[in-house]
Amino acid sequence: MTTRINLISGPRNISTALMYAFRSRPDTTVLDEPLFGAFLEKTGVDHPGRAETIASMNTDVQSVIHGQILGAFDTPIVFIKNMGHHIAEFDDWSWLLEVRNVFLTRDPAEVLVSFSQNVPNPTIELTGFQGQVRLQRYLREAGRPAPVFDARQILEDPRSTLEHLCQELNIPWDESMLSWEPGPKPEDGAWGPYWYERAWASTGFQPYTPRDVEVPEELSDLLVACEALYSELRAG
Repeated sequence: MTTRINLISGPRNISTALMYAFRSRPDTTVLDEPLFGAFLEKTGVDHPGRAETIASMNTDVQSVIHGQILGAFDTPIVFIKNMGHHIAEFDDWSWLLEVRNVFLTRDPAEVLVSFSQNVPNPTIELTGFQGQVRLQRYLREAGRPAPVFDARQILEDPRSTLEHLCQELNIPWDESMLSWEPGPKPEDGAWGPYWYERAWASTGFQPYTPRDVEVPEELSDLLVACEALYSELRAG
């Protein structure tokens, strides 16, 4: 029986590094944001690499869900890296009850400063927090609450945090999750050249370095809204 791990992340949350950690396991296959193409096609959002992304992906949502996410795999574990707002954009969330979900989040100020470098003037939907909270409420009401991890937790103590993550997911810990080869990976989405520069340069989780982030004044109202959602998400 295949164990399907569904990461519900937001942008700029070390989700690619976490995907690489799972990719390092010999028992795991990874999928990189399989709903991204469908999300871009439906919403018209103009992300970097939009045309390449849509052209390279299956944009039929039900086909992606049942043919890829819930499809057959050669490995006993599948790790699906998803963005919360990609999932939340579509009406069918029932497949979430067939996978093991985990949320990954990050301090909103850090997210906004990083994300706005690639996507100027982001909306609250594109930050991912709103979609994550909607999905969290859905899973809680369905009796399937999912664990929540903060990117900072992982960076401050990768080993113990990933061991805890594996316990929550009921899979064995594997030391190989702590490192990987640098450079692009075959599983990377077509948007990789626009977003994955730091992930491609890495060979493991980089130590967390506290820093003063200055959110642009024009994003101050968005920051307040995101902080409220972040607090709800962290509270579980």
